[in-house]
Amino acid sequence: MTEKKIPTATISTKYGDIVIKFRPDVAPKHVENFITLAKKGFYDGTIFHRVIPGFMIQGGDPNTKGQDTRLYGTGGPGHTVMAEFSGVSHTRGIVSMARSQDPHSAGSQFFIVVAASRFLDKQYTVFGEVTSGMEAVDKIVELPRNPRDLPNERVEMKVTVSE
Repeated sequence: MTEKKIPTATISTKYGDIVIKFRPDVAPKHVENFITLAKKGFYDGTIFHRVIPGFMIQGGDPNTKGQDTRLYGTGGPGHTVMAEFSGVSHTRGIVSMARSQDPHSAGSQFFIVVAASRFLDKQYTVFGEVTSGMEAVDKIVELPRNPRDLPNERVEMKVTVSE
């Protein structure tokens, strides 16, 4: 019996590639959602629109393809995914879904934590972890930013999936 290969995603940025190993064992619907969106090119050209040093970088909002920064952080794919909370802790390199106050409102936005953020545990759906490229994440999180945590420069992404 061959072991099923776990798919990965590569987020390519001007600061380097970030490779994510998915966690279908804890969040199968979120993994499926991310892969489906990535294969459609949904994430390509979006940016990391929220960076907070010592905490995380966030991206995946389709509104960031446009120039109206007031809309950044408000967009999604037009559907949501039911929460899949697990016992996986938000430690450095964990990839989790962003959402509004509604626990079941995750759509396309995601974040990568740069430091342990256990206060997020069992409140946000963990669906992957960075296996290489944390140096790129560290560069992005330290970029100069405005009062809304939007980096002063655009850090666009292109996401490819390997299965």
